[in-house]
This record gives sequence, structure tokens and C-alpha cells, in this order.
Amino acid sequence: MNLILESRRTLQRLLENTDLSGLSKKDQQLFNQRLEENFVVLFSLLHQVYGQRYDFYYFLQQLVHIMKSALKERSSKLKQQDIKRAKEPDWYKNESMLGLSCYVDLFAGDLVNLEEKIPYLTSLGITYLHLMPLYKSPQGDSDGGYAVSDYRQTDEKLGSIKDLKRLSDALSKAGINLVLDFVFNHTSDEHQWAKEAQKGNTEYQEFYWMFDDKTLPDMYEQNLREIFPQVRKGNFTWSQTANKWVWTTFNNFQWDLNYSNPAVFNAIADEMFFLANLGCDALRLDALAFIWKEMGTSCENQPKAHLLIQAFNRCLKIVAPSVVFKSEAIVHPDEVIKYIDKDECQLSYNPLLMALIWNSLATRKTKLLTQSMRTSFDISGDCAWVNYARSHDDIGWTFDDTLAVELGMNGNDHRHFLNQFYTGRFEGSFASGVAFGENAETGDCRVCGSLASLAGLEKAIEHGDTELIDHAVARILMIHSIILSIGGIPLLYSGDELGLLNNYEYQDDPSKAHDGRWVHRLSIKDSDVNNAKKIDTPNQRIAQELEHLILIRKHNKILGNADTDFIEVNNEHVFAYTRRNDQGQTLLALANFSENVQCLDGKVLTQLNASRFMDLISGENIYGVSSDIQLLPYQVMWLIASNEIKA
Repeated sequence: MNLILESRRTLQRLLENTDLSGLSKKDQQLFNQRLEENFVVLFSLLHQVYGQRYDFYYFLQQLVHIMKSALKERSSKLKQQDIKRAKEPDWYKNESMLGLSCYVDLFAGDLVNLEEKIPYLTSLGITYLHLMPLYKSPQGDSDGGYAVSDYRQTDEKLGSIKDLKRLSDALSKAGINLVLDFVFNHTSDEHQWAKEAQKGNTEYQEFYWMFDDKTLPDMYEQNLREIFPQVRKGNFTWSQTANKWVWTTFNNFQWDLNYSNPAVFNAIADEMFFLANLGCDALRLDALAFIWKEMGTSCENQPKAHLLIQAFNRCLKIVAPSVVFKSEAIVHPDEVIKYIDKDECQLSYNPLLMALIWNSLATRKTKLLTQSMRTSFDISGDCAWVNYARSHDDIGWTFDDTLAVELGMNGNDHRHFLNQFYTGRFEGSFASGVAFGENAETGDCRVCGSLASLAGLEKAIEHGDTELIDHAVARILMIHSIILSIGGIPLLYSGDELGLLNNYEYQDDPSKAHDGRWVHRLSIKDSDVNNAKKIDTPNQRIAQELEHLILIRKHNKILGNADTDFIEVNNEHVFAYTRRNDQGQTLLALANFSENVQCLDGKVLTQLNASRFMDLISGENIYGVSSDIQLLPYQVMWLIASNEIKA
């Protein structure tokens, strides 16, 4: 079949049977134009997934109708934003970009109070605010809100959809881009679709993976891994009300959607358009690696998962082209890269950088970090990394085992060491972390903890040791300096900018006690902000120095849209990279991952093609390349030729 010819014929038939009278003349023209530009690709993608179905064209017709209705609902302001962003498609690569991720209730209490926090966000320099799931979800354990009961209602404790829309408008006026979660692998078992399925409605039972007995689930199970082994065994749950086994990858109350059914694609696309029309600038694709199931495979990172994401992306280009996708693929580095493309996910978390920063802090060695970044950091110029030190979830030790072996490490043994180190079980560890998802049979786990506690501040304060406190503060600032300068969007997690420590009160809450991630899901109080203003406290030093680093970033284009190259230096404790942009500017970043003074051969400065240099962070000048460069414990330098200084 000639797909191009068939897609054009199909589009003509679809438009002949689509009533566009509800759209203004201008929007009719816009809709037709965008369909013409995108339908060939959209048709090809969906045909590869659903083309064998007899009702394929029926679902295409339904999808066109859904997109038409969504465009009609899109406000004139957002349509103007679509036009503006088309002229600056790489807006997310600007040096002004700085992200913050938070739970609404923990950060501000509710959506109305969050609007009142905008001055705090702007004072910090935030231009990208990711709100953790705020949709209606089950009471008690809801996997931190990732079990969605209704995409079109907020958790009533947080406010209403009107409050969210008002917040979105206020953030836009303040120059802050709103990021929302798109939880599209599963719904909660309290979602209306799931409730209908439980009543025996076969239309909605086909929205999920439901089985009368364990025969097929057991066959699938042979190749599946357990995500939360500390909670339960296996990936399927018996539903007493539906009298069926249900695929539940994460928790028994999170039912996996069945994307082999095109009705699910259309229904989720409709929810996606609703979120886009609230005014968000990016959608974080939650658990995107799991959306396609294939017997005999791990049901992760399947080729059709990519086709579906590309199809969702193409639908957005028709309805809300200014909205971008952010990939949340906490998988092998080779798989992470596959989701990053202007036609798939324009943004992506960088879990490898996050994991290996912590690895280098534990080992004091940077070889694995440098070599891994050389292999995996380079992505399409149309896309950007979202660089972070931690998230609302856990830290999993993702790295390439083959590369680790080349550097003399056994991957499994090294992960065991890192788990022991960051849960404080390794003698001499500075970290205070909590094990998450610990497998009693293998000893495998992941690690949770606030940035400050993992970096040693909690233990240092407990010991009352000023030198250890100094080291912990320096580690915290070094981590932030890397995510601010390495290339991409730096993303802070709420509370880390204030140096907050672990909160163990979750252990007293029955709905949270089993989930160690709550140790770092911190409630932000006014007293925390005020404490960060008290002179000579660790919190004040962290907040003040971080503000300094952020200001430097925002005033230097070289820390925005520029290429990154990772370089070898003659010291295994130092991480080094250069940034180069189209304006001919170059910056050399050096980071000492050791608590001891380290020296570097001054010849490393030849990267800058100059004879006089300045460290943007300290303001100190360096003359010539003949002398060694000395880095204090955990010190970072952002070196630039003196004639390029912009701030």
C-alpha cells in the first residue's frame, strides 16, 4: 500500500464527513492546514499500530472529531502562544531556564496559596514549574497522586480546575512555564472507566488488560520484572468486583491501560488535549516505557511504545503545537536516548547524570561519569536534557555495565556498594538515605533522601562537626553547579534550594509508612524560608550561594544554548567539560569530587584559547597556563577567557 497516497485519500474522506461549522473561519483554515501538514505522518504511525483492525478508519474519524473539538476549546491566548513558540522552537534551551518541581500541598497547601508563592518563585529565578500530580486520586495511598481517578478534576484538598486555570494564567504572566504530569500508562481503579469495567461493561473492560484466569498473565509474567517487590509479587491483581485478573505494573490500584485498543488512544488523547488547554507548556510522560505490552518481551521500551508517543506528539502539533513532551524513562541509558527527538519527546530527564553524580561523590572518582557522558549526553539539537539531582521518586543506579567493566567495576557489586553507602550502612559514609523497594531475596534496592541528607548535611549536623558541615554544603553547591552549567534545563526539587533534611514523620502514617520516598517529599514552611535567611547557618550558605550560581547562569549565554564536550584531565577526582556556542564563546567547568585539595595541570586552560582567564563563580583571575590549578575540597570553577565576561 502507498501510505502517502492512502493517507491523503483518507484525510479527504475524513474531512468530507467532519462538520467544521463549530469552528471560526480562521480556525477552520488553521485546522485544515495543520491536518495537511501532519496527517501523513500521523496516519502512518497509527496504521503501524492499528492498521490491521477492521474499524481503523472509524477510530481515525473519531480522533479527527476529538482534535477539532479540542482546537475549538483552545483559548485565543493559547493560540497566540502556539504562533509565538513556532518562531522560537528552542525556547527551552535558553540560559534563563530554571525549573522547580513540587507537590502543591507540600509547597503551598493549595492552588490558591501557590499563586501567592509566585513572588518567591520569581525571586529564585524559576521559569519552569513542574507540579506533581494534582488530579483526583484515591484517598490514602495513591502512589503520590500517580493513580489518577479523573484527569479533569483536581484533588479537592488542592482546589478546583478553575483554580488551576487561574494559576496557569498567573504563572504565564510571571514568565513561568507550567509543566503537568500526563499519567497515561494507567488509571486508578476508581476512574470512571475502571468503575464501568468492574460493573461488567465490556467496552471499558477492553480499556484495560483483564483476564478470566491466570493462564495468560502467567505467560506474560515469565518476562516481566517486579517494580515494587516490597509491596507485592507479580504484575497482576485479582479484582473481586470485576471477577477478573487485571494488569497492574505498579500498584494493585493502578490499572494498566490497553493501548492495543485504539479507543484507549483516542480517549487518552482527549484527556491530553484537556490538560494542554489548561495552559501548560510541557507534559511529563509518566512511565512511558511501559505503555505497550507484547507477549514474550519485558513489555518495556517496545517499538510500538515509540510509535504511540510519536502519534500523541503529532496530535499535539495539530491542536496545541506549543506544548512539548518530557520523557520520564528511568531505564538503561541506551533506551533513554531513543525517546528523545523533536517528533517524540523534546525534553528528557537525565537519570544517568543524576545517578553518576552521586556515584562520583561516593567513590570520589569521575572516570565513569566522564566516559558515560561522552557516550550518552549528546542528543538532537532540537531537544534538551532536564538535569536534576533527585526527584520525587528514588535514585536507581542506572549506568552501562559494559562501560563499568571496562573501568574495572562489576555492575551488580558496585550497585550494592552504592546502596550500602547511601543508606548509611557503609562504614565512613557521609549519607543519610532510606532504602526503597528493597528485595529481601537479592538485597537489591533503590535510595531515597533529600539532597542535603544524601550529601552529608544531616550526619554532619548530628555530629556537630564544622568541617563535615562545610564539606556537605560544598557537595550540595557542587551538585547544583553541574546541573546549572552542563547544558539543558536545570531542575531543582522543592526544599533542596533551602538545604532541608529528611523528614521521618511519614513512618507514623499507615498510608505512607511502606513507601520510603515520603522521607524526601518535604513540606515547605515559612520557617524554612526564614531559616535560610539566618546568617551563618548551613541553610543560609546554601541558599545564598545557589542564588549566586543562578544569577551567573542567567547572565551568560554560554550557559544556555551551547554544545557540551567532556574532557579528560590528569586527575581522577576532577570532572571537566567545556561549553561552546555559536557566538564563539567557550567556558571550561572543573569540579573537584574529593574532600581533599586537588591540582590540575594548567595546560587544561588551552581549551579556552586565551592567556588570561576568570572564574565566574569566585571572580578570581588566572594568568597563563604554565602553573597548576588548585581546587579546594568540592570546589567548582566556571572558567572563561577574560574578554568574554558578560557579568
